[in-house]
Amino acid sequence: MGEVARSIDRILSRIDDAARRCGRKPEEITLVAASKGVDLDRIREAASAGIGVFGENRVQEARAKFLESSFLKENRSIAVHLIGPLQTNKVKQAVGFFSLIHSIDSLRLAEKVAQEAEKQKMIQSVLIEVNVGEETTKRGVSVKEAPLLVEQVRRFVSLSLEGLMTLPPPTPEPEGARPYFATLRQLGYDLGLSRFSMGMSADFEVAIEEGATWVRVGTAIFGERKKEKKSE
Repeated sequence: MGEVARSIDRILSRIDDAARRCGRKPEEITLVAASKGVDLDRIREAASAGIGVFGENRVQEARAKFLESSFLKENRSIAVHLIGPLQTNKVKQAVGFFSLIHSIDSLRLAEKVAQEAEKQKMIQSVLIEVNVGEETTKRGVSVKEAPLLVEQVRRFVSLSLEGLMTLPPPTPEPEGARPYFATLRQLGYDLGLSRFSMGMSADFEVAIEEGATWVRVGTAIFGERKKEKKSE
């Protein structure tokens, strides 16, 4: 067993423990292996170790690794999510390729995605990204503006709104992220949404305790990447 596989075993065990601590079923939580900057060999090892969902930040990198390499043809049960920001000029390449787009943060982007999905005669699953910490350096709709965007996205027949996503401000300890996760959960419940993409390598257990259904874990699986901004 390689190091990636051993890391995945440890993380799955921690997910199981965190879920049971708060009375949840482990199968309610999906581990999204954040694979930005990760080579295909390690992705293959992760898939062999049981990872069924990979999360990518860049459309072109994701398509090169998973589509152009024939990886998805060889592994038809694997899903790829977009967990990074989506630029409007990349919408055509993203829609239909990513099974879930985590980062809808404006009506304009939602419109573009909906239009492309309609062209492809398919329904694109999406999450609305909420900037719970109101950080100027991060994308995402504010908590105050989220209800309107949720209402608007629900009107598009070619989009399926699955829930909410957030990336909280960095905190010295995992517990520091809890209020942000709790805020997202309550916002979702108030809007009739109960599925949440939240929690990364440092704080995914806290996120699970606060209701996460997708946890985006990269570093704890694949190790540190070269001088990249943290996005998982």
